[in-house]
Amino acid sequence: MKQQLLHTPEGVRDIYNEECARKNVLQENLHQVMQLYGYRDIQTPTIEFFDVFSKEIGTTPSRELYKFFDREGNTLVLRPDITPSVARSAAKYFMEEKLPLRMCYMGNTFINHSSYQGRLKETTQMGAELIGDGSVDADAEVIALVVEALLKAGLKDFQVSIGQIDFFKGLLEQAGIEEDTEEMLRELISNKNHFGIEELVEEQRLSGELKQVFLKMPELFGGVAVLDEAKELTRNDRSLQALERLRELYEVMCCYGYEPYISFDLGMISKYHYYTGVIFRAYTYGTGDAIVKGGRYDNLLGHFGKEAPSIGFAIVIDQLMMALSRQKIDIPLSNGATLLLYEETLRQAAIPLAVGLRKTGAQVEMIRKSPDHELSEYLEYARQNRIGGILVLRPDGQIEMIHMSDGSRQTVNLNDLIEGV
Repeated sequence: MKQQLLHTPEGVRDIYNEECARKNVLQENLHQVMQLYGYRDIQTPTIEFFDVFSKEIGTTPSRELYKFFDREGNTLVLRPDITPSVARSAAKYFMEEKLPLRMCYMGNTFINHSSYQGRLKETTQMGAELIGDGSVDADAEVIALVVEALLKAGLKDFQVSIGQIDFFKGLLEQAGIEEDTEEMLRELISNKNHFGIEELVEEQRLSGELKQVFLKMPELFGGVAVLDEAKELTRNDRSLQALERLRELYEVMCCYGYEPYISFDLGMISKYHYYTGVIFRAYTYGTGDAIVKGGRYDNLLGHFGKEAPSIGFAIVIDQLMMALSRQKIDIPLSNGATLLLYEETLRQAAIPLAVGLRKTGAQVEMIRKSPDHELSEYLEYARQNRIGGILVLRPDGQIEMIHMSDGSRQTVNLNDLIEGV
């Protein structure tokens, strides 16, 4: 049992040392981009009432939620998704606000995936939500923010694939397909299962036009020309309006100059039913899943009492870290820390020196030197922990300064250094 306690449960893991440092730097870089766009921080609780993620709202299936009870018998969950939590908060604190709200967040989410899928059950998400703006300009702003964030992360080769859920919903309305069949069709199209789609639509009493467009949906991806191809397949008003919205979105993205980073996929259908219009995912090399997921959710806040069109996205930090690692894109870490090495008899000099250096903004790590360790061991420790330099206090009142970058050394007077800080 003691040995078991050293390990984490399946689907979660420890992050430490340089990986943790790189993750923190990456998150700070992404956060800076969001702030440049005027997004303000919000923190929502890890634990929410079950109803915030209920089937009616259209988020994660109940069987994939971590559920438990409070003392009053209320069903609680570990949040599987942060967007509904932000929507709840916006409805609570900004019920009367008429102008757009820009919120950004970072937090961990928890989904109890089946074990055979091999995916993490706890992941870090960093995202932004633009609430109260239903315009195509809002769509473009959020997608431009995604592009800038990924560029800031260091990625060069990536694509933001954009779909439009109303294109699919318009066809569903026309077909009059039952809910259970709709779910099957959603999954088949998402998986681009041509044979499954063909078998399913043949079982339905559909017009030849509808059968053709459902069969073609998995193939409707690529550049802006895909929108023209899709327009020739249907006369459904809702679907045609969805295509027109995507074309207008493309024109706005051209104003940003980010059109090389976007493509279209009309077969993209999210498992989150709260999406109402534009949906998108960002992909790159080195990971089998999307590194960003997002879309428009104009009806979600209505479940909490506030009618407000909204759009947002979440960057899956764990997936992004994996992609950066496999593409050998470094996240630079500073070597700014200093190691202050002293003997017990020099404690009264070492501590004031460290305190004074820290007051100047220097990062100072103190280690009391042990007779059991040679200086070479402390040098190796400094290398492993990205320490920029070592200050070795000597009994004669001198300090030996060792620069880790080139191994050079110099000696200074302890009193002079203390007076300098």
